[in-house]
Amino acid sequence: MVKIRLARYGTKKRPFYKMVVADSRFSRDGRFIERLGYFNPLSKSKNHELKINLNRILYWKKNGAQISERARKIIKLLNKKEEKL
Repeated sequence: MVKIRLARYGTKKRPFYKMVVADSRFSRDGRFIERLGYFNPLSKSKNHELKINLNRILYWKKNGAQISERARKIIKLLNKKEEKL
């Protein structure tokens, strides 16, 4: 099964996440199919905290990809941010 989920990068106590499309059999930080964006929870600038390609998420969702719970929350956060603009 293909999933849209977060892969953790960065150092200890300084997380940085990439949103990726990956086969569920591979490890969290392992091989992935496509990178869809990133999430930096420690960013001082709110403009550089989150960048995700929503068109590609819709494409993968139409093709049967499952979205993890945390990725779903981040996508909702992005949608709220875009509505304010």
